[in-house]
Amino acid sequence: MTEGAIDTDTYALKSRALAEIAAPDLPYHPPMPRSYRPRIGMIGIGGISASHLDAYRTAGWEVAALWNRTRGKAEERAAEFCPKASVVDDWRRIVADDSIDVIDVTLHPEHRAPIIEDALEAGKHVLSQKPFVTDLDEGRRLVKMAEDHGVKLAVNQNGRWSPHMAWMREAVRAGLIGDVLSIHVSIHWDHGWTAGTPFDEVRDLVLFDFGVHWFDFVASLAGDRVGSVFATAAMARGQANKMPLLAQALVRMEGGQASLVFDGGAPHGARDTTYVAGTSGSLVSEGPDLGTQSVLLTTSDGIARPRFEGTWFNDGFRGAMGELLCAIEDGRTPDNSACGNLATLALTFAAIESRKSGREIRPEEVRGLPHD
Repeated sequence: MTEGAIDTDTYALKSRALAEIAAPDLPYHPPMPRSYRPRIGMIGIGGISASHLDAYRTAGWEVAALWNRTRGKAEERAAEFCPKASVVDDWRRIVADDSIDVIDVTLHPEHRAPIIEDALEAGKHVLSQKPFVTDLDEGRRLVKMAEDHGVKLAVNQNGRWSPHMAWMREAVRAGLIGDVLSIHVSIHWDHGWTAGTPFDEVRDLVLFDFGVHWFDFVASLAGDRVGSVFATAAMARGQANKMPLLAQALVRMEGGQASLVFDGGAPHGARDTTYVAGTSGSLVSEGPDLGTQSVLLTTSDGIARPRFEGTWFNDGFRGAMGELLCAIEDGRTPDNSACGNLATLALTFAAIESRKSGREIRPEEVRGLPHD
């Protein structure tokens, strides 16, 4: 090559052929306690409760009692998933039941905190639906209360146990790609089904209710390296929803970066792609939707293509509760602890404040969910 000429192979970002290698065996499956089988009480029987109950039935865990503001809904769920469970008229009866060790609270955030507080004071372990709280100081207070009463408080960040995200997280933890340099998520789908439903009243539906799973993914990989976030949201042309279906966020990391792109207004050609680059390798997950994903692990040794069992719905819910049960059995902090989840919420709240203010925001600047 003459002096000054361009190496077209390098300039065009061409990659060299790599050998196919065996995928490492990583613990991505929903965790199962060895012998601990507590009786579980569920407070709140909304639409998502079917995923909880189906997951628990599949795992063989006993749901002993249900409460819902509309008793008929609780009776329907009990008949379908746990016919031996009692349906009570007052959630306090579940909290006061000495035979129930674990309580799954699935209510919306504005109704959840007092119930969590009473359950912790009664010595119950608690799994809280996500998002855990809308105020970080309140979250820290509940975390401290759990610690003082010697019980576990965990959050149902069920996306952590979607097979592809769980495998990628475990690959990073195992050091297979070295230090994380970048995390990029790009999701394109039709979220227009939420038009005319209660979801359409959530101002930051995509960034908050939906996006919290991927802010959690970033937080679980980047840890304390997260520096700041800049986010935007927009209405998709022709959308029926009252709230924006398009959102994106850029995250500064110490020695790295991350991005999240949520195109919730794409009616055709759904696509979900995640890319994680590291100093020693990379991970790519891609597929037409959240439940159908294939992953590639690339290192200097070659390319591995792991095969997965299970799906996000409902294995992710089995993973969230299973991790709590394993932590109780082993006397350790659950991976989805409420304490750890505060970092996820801080990043999520900062993104919403950035969308609102048009500024780059550090997570420590925001104490709670911003309101317009």
